[in-house]
Amino acid sequence: MARVIGAVVVVLLMLAGAAGAQAPTAFSRSSLEVASADGSHAFAVEVATSAEQLAQGLMYRRSLAADAGMLFDFGRVQPVSMWMKNTYIPLDMVFIAADGRVVGVAERAVPQSLAIIAAPAPVRAVLEVNGGTVARLGIRAGDQVIHPIFEGK
Repeated sequence: MARVIGAVVVVLLMLAGAAGAQAPTAFSRSSLEVASADGSHAFAVEVATSAEQLAQGLMYRRSLAADAGMLFDFGRVQPVSMWMKNTYIPLDMVFIAADGRVVGVAERAVPQSLAIIAAPAPVRAVLEVNGGTVARLGIRAGDQVIHPIFEGK
């Protein structure tokens, strides 16, 4: 009987761990700059390119450094929609064309919301940063994002 109870406890602990924690996905890291009318703003970004990385994004994170973000590189221009499921911190989304030009922003996306946030036009990439960053730095449509994925476009 003790053996059965022990096995049940182990299974329950495994299930609890699987349900409560997402295995971390490894992202490459690089520097990114946004050139706006208010100046140049540097960010240390994680880059999501694989289907798994694009799906996970910043889900399950409890914090994000002020100068950090995530760059979602879709590899080609396409219509893009995002949501905040399992995302615990408010985020700003910067929608970026293939040439690095900002085509739109969505500010202060609500944590854990299932509302769809669509890019205003097909984009190559989306930059996610802490909620309030876009307003604080004056980032807007027409600004230029400088990163290797936009070079030569």
